[in-house]
This record gives sequence, C-alpha cells and structure tokens, in this order.
Amino acid sequence: MERLHKRLEAAQNALAAFQKLVNLNNPNDVERDAAIQRFEFSFEASWKAAKQYLYDVEGVDAGSPKSVIRSCREVYLLEDEETVLALEMVNDRNLTVHTYNEEVAIKIHNNLPKYHNLLHQWVDRMNDNMKASK
Repeated sequence: MERLHKRLEAAQNALAAFQKLVNLNNPNDVERDAAIQRFEFSFEASWKAAKQYLYDVEGVDAGSPKSVIRSCREVYLLEDEETVLALEMVNDRNLTVHTYNEEVAIKIHNNLPKYHNLLHQWVDRMNDNMKASK
C-alpha cells in the first residue's frame, strides 16, 4: 500500500502543477506547450496510480492505460461517460508527441480543462476510497 500512497501523492502533485497552466486565457505557444506537457505528466502519474490502486485494493492486474481505465469503470471509480472521455484522453495523450503540429496542439490544448477535471476526480475518488477503507 505504501507504493499506492506514493503514486497518489505523485498524481496530486502533478495535477497541482497542471492546474497552474490549464485555465490560462489566450496562452502563447510556449504556455500552451507547457500545459500540454504538464497534462502528459499528470496523465502518466494518474493512470499509474490507478493501476496500483486496482492491484492493491481491487486485486485487478491491468497493464495498459486503456485497460486500467476500463477496469476502473468496472470497479465504479469511473462512470460510463467519464470512461469514454478518459479513453479519448488516452488518444490525445498519444498525440502529444505531435505538438509540433500546430493544429494538433491547439486541439489537445482545448481539451485540457475537461481532462484536468476528470483526472482530479479520478485521483480524489481513489484517495476517498483509501480513507473509507481504513
């Protein structure tokens, strides 16, 4: 469980850093790209925390981000609509390597506020479930 606590803490820290850039109005290209990179860090930390949560708490061994998301839906950490959004988020995360493409970067950046909210809710639910199980 110690590893899970560390993963959740890492996710919360990444989300706090992401929060600073996610809602900037009219960001320049450097701010936009920084926000996308913080999204990447937050996504990675969050899905890895969820993977550890599934393993430690639910006894589920899921390997990939999409399988972790689907398993989180099965254990009621994510609702159906959130699962759809989370799977779209994975696709956008996979496109972040193409941020040199202005059109792709703008599309991803426009989705960041809803992704931030979803990641925050996901991590909060895991933390709440951990507290409730004590």
